[in-house]
Amino acid sequence: MAYDNICKYLAEEYPSEFFHWLLGEAPRDIQVLKTELSSEPIQADALSLLQSTNQILHLEFQTLPQSEPPLPFRMLDYWVRLHRKYRCPIEQVVIFLKSTTSQMVFNNEFRDINTWHRYRIIRLWEQDPLPLLANRALLPLATLARSNQPNRLLEQVVAQIDRIEEKPLRGNLAACVDVLAGLRFEKDLVHRLLREEVMEESVTYQDIIQKGIQKGLQQGLQQGLQRGKQEGVLLVVIRQLTLRLGLLDPVLQQQIEGLSITRLEELSEALLNFETATDLAVWLDHG
Repeated sequence: MAYDNICKYLAEEYPSEFFHWLLGEAPRDIQVLKTELSSEPIQADALSLLQSTNQILHLEFQTLPQSEPPLPFRMLDYWVRLHRKYRCPIEQVVIFLKSTTSQMVFNNEFRDINTWHRYRIIRLWEQDPLPLLANRALLPLATLARSNQPNRLLEQVVAQIDRIEEKPLRGNLAACVDVLAGLRFEKDLVHRLLREEVMEESVTYQDIIQKGIQKGLQQGLQQGLQRGKQEGVLLVVIRQLTLRLGLLDPVLQQQIEGLSITRLEELSEALLNFETATDLAVWLDHG
């Protein structure tokens, strides 16, 4: 699943909520920054500038602790590029989403001879869920927080979603819960708790209605949900590739549109390492 994309959406859509959660600030003068950092392009997950104090909050969301290049080196690389460009204080936070016993999720520094760089680590499964439950923008993350009764926690999240009056916001956050909760819960459980009418308020799930799926037929509904999800992932992948590589060749775009949802999800992760359209073509040819 494109878990990182959901987290990036939340961080870009609700930057003040993340500042308040992670830095104890309640700002209103936040500017969301471009996440691509030169010279050789790399892309951060989320960058926000608090203009009143000229401070940057840099977020990286990790499902798995392994990465290439290794995460500590990447965080140093991000910091150097951000500091070169903005010359201001930078708070870096890595948020690990999925519970693991790997010792890599406890490493919050890069060391090499004369270089020592540190950053914050948050293991979401250790976090108190109450601050997340109290902030509607963070409700999708609350599904992965600390709990002795995780099913009860999921029910609390869904109840909070149901209380949101604005239909588009309620639908979009419900869709985010649907994706992120999949890291911890069986999909059937999540779908049972998230009401169908709430899911349909999401832009992604509106495809069910638009394509004429009859609500009374359970099989048709399941097919519509799957198709809506696939098209939602496709839109995200096309957008990310366009931002990274520029306008896509029509032949390559046609190949991408023919991929299964599993391959689209794999592409959403692989594209972070692409530098040219040739990299994309090679990836598609080896699929």
